[in-house]
Amino acid sequence: MNIKFINICLSLFVLFIVTLCPAQVLEKNLAPSTLNIDYKASPRPDRILLTLTKDPSREIMITWRTNNTITKGISEIAKVEKEFDFYKNAIKKNSTTTTVTSLEKEQVVYHKVKFSNLIPNTLYAYRVGDGTYWSEWIQFKTSEEEFEEPFQILYLGDAQNDIFTLWSKVIRGAFKKAPNARFSIHAGDLINHSQNNYEWGEWFEANSFIPKMMPVLATLGNHEYVKDSTNHKVGISNLWDPQFNFPNNGPKGFEDRTYYVDYLNTRIICLDSNEGIKKQSAWLEKVLQNHKQQWVIAFFHHPVISAARGRANEDVLRHWKPLFDMYKVDLVLQGHDHVYGRGNKVNSGLGKWNENSGTTYVVSVSGRKMYSISDHPWMDKKGKNIQLYQVITVDNNILNFKAYTLDDELFDHFELMKKKNHVNILKELPLKE
Repeated sequence: MNIKFINICLSLFVLFIVTLCPAQVLEKNLAPSTLNIDYKASPRPDRILLTLTKDPSREIMITWRTNNTITKGISEIAKVEKEFDFYKNAIKKNSTTTTVTSLEKEQVVYHKVKFSNLIPNTLYAYRVGDGTYWSEWIQFKTSEEEFEEPFQILYLGDAQNDIFTLWSKVIRGAFKKAPNARFSIHAGDLINHSQNNYEWGEWFEANSFIPKMMPVLATLGNHEYVKDSTNHKVGISNLWDPQFNFPNNGPKGFEDRTYYVDYLNTRIICLDSNEGIKKQSAWLEKVLQNHKQQWVIAFFHHPVISAARGRANEDVLRHWKPLFDMYKVDLVLQGHDHVYGRGNKVNSGLGKWNENSGTTYVVSVSGRKMYSISDHPWMDKKGKNIQLYQVITVDNNILNFKAYTLDDELFDHFELMKKKNHVNILKELPLKE
């Protein structure tokens, strides 16, 4: 059966469940009485987003939204040249579309186009529309075919609350600090209420032009899930799949949320820590076994060992940490706890495997919601009540990690040095540029 058809059926089922279940407080999934942004769709393209595919050197995925008066979308792409009229050589491609109805009964159309056969390490510009209404021309660059020089990644923990008013400064500060970062990683809970179209509008408005130029990799947090009257998760937001189109290479049943991307010398693995943890483990082991990349970075929402007080994620700990240990994953990026914690001596206490793998674990938060921090000994660096963004620089045998506060000051700074057949060496670095 067609995966797209199955996803549409699941979305309709989730919408049906949400409508019936009293535990889903409708008011929390609706727009507030005072609007900071215009969030309703129009004929003009909005919520434009880039995502990476299985081949970032030759492909790109573009997604955008319109109201339901636009039933057929178009995207044009052209190699940027010195001449001002480079766009006259644009390649045109029609979009595939998905129609979604919000809880406010607004029907919108999501469009997506994948461009293939691009030239590696090349600056392109694209625009999206329908032939009458168009976006601006937007630039992005394909990756090199092979690793040639250091590159940067942005990593952000939960945004979740006051996204437009307060989180916007964090993501824009991150972009200002690393404007040439190749992509951004978001560790879940991008919003607070899974079906709240206004909150998704805030997320895009806060990001401004950034995700149009810098591809996004994101994982599902618990707040992207819909819950029933007993507070159990019954499915993901019907706004997730149309907005985020990641490589379709995950385990069966998780293709839209569990995936990996090989970006030059680094394998980036996204997992869904909300459910199906054991089922994802077999896939994860294969992905960790079969690769030639020098670095491996995994990211998901619920930490292996929590940095916040009174929290535990035992299934993640029991099923995924042994694999991270066995295959010496370099870096694990997490969210959920609304504090900062970092360490590479994460001992589970279960005594079932060799835990001296050198894997470095980080928990971070970019939004304003804060929790009490734990005194768990795994954290060599920790912090509370601070909004943070992280810039990761990947080199040949060195990975540099910097965490910045809201005022753009360094809060944490370390590097990992890779030594063949040995665990990584973690070196603490000064808190200065």
